[in-house]
Amino acid sequence: MEPQLLHSVTDSVATVVVHHPAKRNAMTAAMWRSLPPLLDALAADPGVRALVLTGAGGTFCAGADISALRDSPDEAQRLAGAAEEALAAFPKPTLAAVRGHCVGGGAQLAAACDLRFAEAGALFGVTPAKLGIVYAASATRRLVSLVGPATAKYLLFSGELIDAARALRTGLVDEVLAEGELDKRVAEFGRILAARSQLTQAAAKEFANGRTDRDGHWAAQACGSGDTAEGVAAFLERRAPRFTWSVPAPR
Repeated sequence: MEPQLLHSVTDSVATVVVHHPAKRNAMTAAMWRSLPPLLDALAADPGVRALVLTGAGGTFCAGADISALRDSPDEAQRLAGAAEEALAAFPKPTLAAVRGHCVGGGAQLAAACDLRFAEAGALFGVTPAKLGIVYAASATRRLVSLVGPATAKYLLFSGELIDAARALRTGLVDEVLAEGELDKRVAEFGRILAARSQLTQAAAKEFANGRTDRDGHWAAQACGSGDTAEGVAAFLERRAPRFTWSVPAPR
């Protein structure tokens, strides 16, 4: 099978799989290029309420295919940056499910997700210093927001790999699962995300990402959505809520 991004939807959760096992799921230029339109299509799908990003087999993503960096480094970095920003801007909750190596461009993709769950034994590295690459300002800020400036500098300056336990301590990952438990936990948590109010999630994602000019917009959305009334009624009636507000399709 050619290197590509595979995707499927189960229980309202889209799963995107980085598939390039011959090179530990390294991202080719074509794969970087295909991610933003794929994300646009999934964002516009009302049947998708959350997204999981993972890698085929035992590796998340070993970064960019180095041959692309050799042939056209500026273009490769531009494509990777555009894909990362598209993932960060995805309007629904995103979760990186990490096993094996999550390095370079793979770490960028994981950091661009809202949450990261890792299997024990996973390894993380931010490696531009090994290649003489200037890490984009937006990617650097995103890393700092997750792990703080000291750990971000450690990772960026050295390019050294850290294990899942250290990634958990520093905030790079949110949960570490025992070997063989990652898929079960990700499926369970995906169902939790899909059952919650998209209105709450979408507003919280914007606010957590630093947007400060949309309080009025979200107040209006809440007033007109019916989600609050439904949530309160479901709680009082001791039943699962049936939230109906959905993220508008991108224009």
